[in-house]
Amino acid sequence: MGRTATGQVLERDGVRGTTYALRFRAYGRRRYVTLGSARDSWNRKRAEQELQNVLADVRRGIWRTPEPEPSGDVTADEPNFHVYASQWVESRRAEVGPRTIEYWEWALSGHLLPYFKSMSPSEITPHVVRTYRARKLSAEQPLSASSLNKTLKVLAQVLDCAVDDDYLATNPARGRKTRVRAARPKRTWLELEEVRALLEAAGPHRPLLATMILGGLRVGELCQLRHRAVDLARGRLTIENAKTDAGRRVVGLSPLLLDELKLHRANSRRAEPDDLVFPTRNGTQRNRSNVRSRVLAPTIMRANAKAAEAGRAPIQAGVTNHTLRRTFASLLYEAGASPAYVMSQMGTSRRRWRSRSTRR
Repeated sequence: MGRTATGQVLERDGVRGTTYALRFRAYGRRRYVTLGSARDSWNRKRAEQELQNVLADVRRGIWRTPEPEPSGDVTADEPNFHVYASQWVESRRAEVGPRTIEYWEWALSGHLLPYFKSMSPSEITPHVVRTYRARKLSAEQPLSASSLNKTLKVLAQVLDCAVDDDYLATNPARGRKTRVRAARPKRTWLELEEVRALLEAAGPHRPLLATMILGGLRVGELCQLRHRAVDLARGRLTIENAKTDAGRRVVGLSPLLLDELKLHRANSRRAEPDDLVFPTRNGTQRNRSNVRSRVLAPTIMRANAKAAEAGRAPIQAGVTNHTLRRTFASLLYEAGASPAYVMSQMGTSRRRWRSRSTRR
């Protein structure tokens, strides 16, 4: 059984005086009907009477959407998806980290808004969602199943709020049938020979990549790392800023990484305690995109070029910033470290990585 027909009278002051409209539920959807202004002899009492007439028609199942479709200032009481999604992001900004905001903006700006932006939330039906999904998969440059599912997850999060705001009776982007079957992602890590090849090709970026591979830092932690957090005398570095208690940790430096960081500080033009350890050429803070595109990708290309000249196999495809962090865990397990120690060094509160022997 659907919800009981309810509604209210809306008033808005404009250039034509006070305009009256109705907002109510009919047949599982939120509806808006503009009545008219005071110039057209509409007032609050008449609008209330019309609301009761409309609700009675809805209960009898005889109400139909007026022709032409409602238009005017009051109809804009329900924002389009572009406005609604933007408001949703702003309302959540203080609750989540920068990476989550970046992820939401990627999904919205790059994929969801070009398709849904002019629709109101109440116009987004399961059929509309299926059509979006089909177009993304059949485009000239189709979106991968994994990436498409990520955009659908964000759409569902936004529309959850639309349900709460009574724009929708149910969320059309929820449910397993909405998602596309995706292959299980391959979890990569570098073999020891690949680590050597990468560091040999890193040039001036060798200390940065060595810290990611041999220190297990998240890329955000690496970009924010300052010299005061690196204790060369005691052979450890401290992660001060983290979202969780487990993330705030002390990482022990291996002899190789300690040597790399000592040499790096000795040659650094910016080695004061508050200076960034791995700034850009201009001294500003890097971001994950900068590390991926300006440091990791060119280094892999140089390493593969050298491998080709020597007749060796190239570094595996699909290496990302996070691959280097997984490599750190893999090397620790290979050296016989316990899962508890690996978790403490990586700053995670649950076991996400297993030893290579259990994976194979």
